Amino acid sequence: MIEPPAPAPPRSAPSCPAPPASGPARLPVRPATGRFLVLAGVFVCAACGLVYELELVALASYLIGDSVTQASVVLSVMVFAMGIGSLAAKRLRRHAAIGFGAIEATLALVGGCSAMALYAVFAWTGAWGGMWTGGPRGLLVAFSLAIGLLIGAEVPLLMELIQRIRRQDAGGAVADLFAADYVGALVGGLAFPFLLLPLLGQLTGALLTGAVNVVAGGTLVLGLFRRDLTRRARWLLLVANLVVLGLLASGAALVGDFERAARHAVYGADVRVALQSDVQEIVLTGGTRGRPLDLFLDGRLRVSGQDERRYHEALVHPAMDGPHARVLILGGGDGLAAREVLRHGGVRRVDVVELDPAVVRLARTDPALARLNDHVYDDPRVHVSTADAFGWLRGAPAAAYDVVIEDLPDPGITASTKLYAQEFYGLARRTLAPRGRLVVHAGPVTTRPRAFWTVEATIRAAGLRTVAYRVSGRDSGFAAGPDRTTGAARAARDWGFVLACRTDPVLALDPAAPRPRTLTAASLAADARAALRTRVTGLAASTLVHPRYTG
Repeated sequence: MIEPPAPAPPRSAPSCPAPPASGPARLPVRPATGRFLVLAGVFVCAACGLVYELELVALASYLIGDSVTQASVVLSVMVFAMGIGSLAAKRLRRHAAIGFGAIEATLALVGGCSAMALYAVFAWTGAWGGMWTGGPRGLLVAFSLAIGLLIGAEVPLLMELIQRIRRQDAGGAVADLFAADYVGALVGGLAFPFLLLPLLGQLTGALLTGAVNVVAGGTLVLGLFRRDLTRRARWLLLVANLVVLGLLASGAALVGDFERAARHAVYGADVRVALQSDVQEIVLTGGTRGRPLDLFLDGRLRVSGQDERRYHEALVHPAMDGPHARVLILGGGDGLAAREVLRHGGVRRVDVVELDPAVVRLARTDPALARLNDHVYDDPRVHVSTADAFGWLRGAPAAAYDVVIEDLPDPGITASTKLYAQEFYGLARRTLAPRGRLVVHAGPVTTRPRAFWTVEATIRAAGLRTVAYRVSGRDSGFAAGPDRTTGAARAARDWGFVLACRTDPVLALDPAAPRPRTLTAASLAADARAALRTRVTGLAASTLVHPRYTG
């Protein structure tokens, strides 16, 4: 028996993929308007997300140092977490509206409070632990993971919400979503350094960003997709958003008291001056009632009244043994290197090139600091230029100086690496008179011999001959380098210097000058021998495109 042919499928049978798990959104506005509002929400949330990332990078670089490493850790962990978050959020697509609202409220709380939490743990523990575990550094990684997971979870939920408003091909929806996301990231990336950081600071800026984030996310869900939520879900989300806003507002109201308490925990109870310039945070402690003055720049102890004279005498006096009518000081806005220069007769002009005018202003006007530098800025021979040392040297006249003194931050700090590059020393060499001498503070010798001898090798690569020496600090010490300083116990115990000129330099003191309080010819010779015993050979020069210093 012949089987009859199978009946043709009815014309009404579906010929397209199954409909989505959730139906179209019931919007209070037209679909085109709803789609625009979703993309506007994407824009705002993307801006907030990038601010959180930059906030973590900035705070980690400030507290730990070595901004390249901190940026790499934060961004790589965060991008990895974004991928995991995006995969995990696929399970929430059936409840995209309430899921997105909950994620934004959580992200606002975590991201907004991250800076305050990190600074609090650092201030009251004073130790960073390992790269991935322990102490504030572990907390930094944890925040990077959490924020990355939440940012990544936004994408599939937003895609679902857009498609519920009006179905379109996936490519077009992705293009629209990512366009709004990337433009928002651009705005956030520009707002952080040019608006939030200078006007509000790190803590208040993060809290305000969290408030914007929770308002944007809550408004989008409760305003546009409220008909997709149950009554209970709407109330829960509203209460959660109000609680997050209340916590962020409370943090903003208390941020002043918090900063003062944390600053005292970091610097001690004698904080007299604390200001944030366009370049760095400047803190002065002590200097009254017989207490030694300490100057902190971005949290690093740069001047200690107990033993700064030993550092500055060792930096300046060996370089002044010879012609010294014209002296250039790169850095040294505190005026202490200039003080030692002016102790020598025959000095006609001292040019100080300092990046931060606030340091110079403080050195002029603060009674304790001005007293420590002997009011050098009242001397008509001292002239100040506010400029980046590298850029200033590029326009400096050739053979203009008998002595060039580099009183700069440690080479292990990423921001100063270019000031220890072969190109920089080449520019400094050009400014030297034929018998001129260059002296460089090259960081601690005992704890970082490789970085110290890399400085020496780089100076030699620029065409100068060198002699290295080191001096020990007192027990209290002060960190001229990248060491975090919450107390004297963590400060560097020595300072390393390199004296250089076109011919073989002689390490000696000017016999016509007043005798330094902390140096003698014999101690300098012993200091040179002590430095030589730490020598690391075979080191390549550091250049702008291949920096070789490590933090």
